[in-house]
Amino acid sequence: MRNWIRFPTAQGSHSRQAHADFPEEAIYERELGRNGFFGPATHMHHKHAPTGWTHWEGPLRPRAFDLNQLARHGYSVDAKSPFDAPILLSNAHCQYRLWQCDKPMARLARNADGDELLFVHQGRGELFCDYGYMQVTEGDYIVIPRSTMWRITPLQPMQILLIEATNDAYQLPEKGMVGGHAIFDPAVLDTPQINQTFIAQQDENEWQVEVKRHQQRSLITFPYNPLDALGWHGDLSVVRLNWRDIRPLMSHRYHLPPSAHTTFVAARFVVCTFVPRPIESDPGALKVPFYHNNDDYDEVLFYHAGDFFSRDNIEKGMVTFHPAGFTHGPHPKAFAAGRANKKTFTDEVAVMLDTRDALEVGPAAMDVENPDYVYSWRTQPATDGAHK
Repeated sequence: MRNWIRFPTAQGSHSRQAHADFPEEAIYERELGRNGFFGPATHMHHKHAPTGWTHWEGPLRPRAFDLNQLARHGYSVDAKSPFDAPILLSNAHCQYRLWQCDKPMARLARNADGDELLFVHQGRGELFCDYGYMQVTEGDYIVIPRSTMWRITPLQPMQILLIEATNDAYQLPEKGMVGGHAIFDPAVLDTPQINQTFIAQQDENEWQVEVKRHQQRSLITFPYNPLDALGWHGDLSVVRLNWRDIRPLMSHRYHLPPSAHTTFVAARFVVCTFVPRPIESDPGALKVPFYHNNDDYDEVLFYHAGDFFSRDNIEKGMVTFHPAGFTHGPHPKAFAAGRANKKTFTDEVAVMLDTRDALEVGPAAMDVENPDYVYSWRTQPATDGAHK
């Protein structure tokens, strides 16, 4: 446990509690927090939106990438191997890719660098791995333990988000006072089966396994299919979770922070899932994500489906990236709609990656970036010398 310097105090015009009942003259609340919503925090109230900048220079900026445009820019997202998919964002503890899988994998994949998390954005298919067989479909998370051999045969063209936990493993979040069955009951986690479909694919033909280790690849050839297990027992396996089985924590009087929606954790990052839920109904409660400085984490959001109520002009298949170091929050239209109580339910589905270590933007992401995203919070015309 860290012994933070803490001295709770208050100044000026402020609300009694966070995210509720703002003073009318200072409706813009900004949370300055440490350790990803788990450390000390201060809630400031402002006359103006904390995202009201008119001009921005330098590399630290909010960024948006339209991954639907990757193929148009010459990136082979339709790759034979998941390891060929372009790296969009990365650091020493994480790699973030998008993979288009339209044809059966001719080789087995084996990631010896860390656990792999697959999120099926589009399509459906069959997964064959050391542990057996399972069908996977749109909206599925698949956690593949480090060094597991696997391959996918698509039944429909598949688009898959890949998040590697480099030199690390995925675990479930601590659920504290709400108990182990909250958010999703581990009983809904599915594992592969040793069934007739799996047995039928076993043969004596030559197979190859592509292994990635230290970000280098090796090719191992077998005179038979190495997915030849006849059974297993234990508590380590590939597991599947569909977002539709997630039952989000809710409070009708308090807007919960993103950390309440954590799905998987690694040592240096977390993966959260935003799924449809009722919007806060208390008249004084904040009804959109609060403006915040999450200054210990970089924040990445992949937009899977629905109407993304805190963002303008964001569509499915797009990614936003908010590095640590500046305030971010809802776009002006979303903030106004929240205050007007225009919606009672969200219908968005999005995957969030929060990393403790700064992410590097890969060339593929840079080529599909919308450079005007940084100005999407602006409510007034640009001043002289500002971005046009």
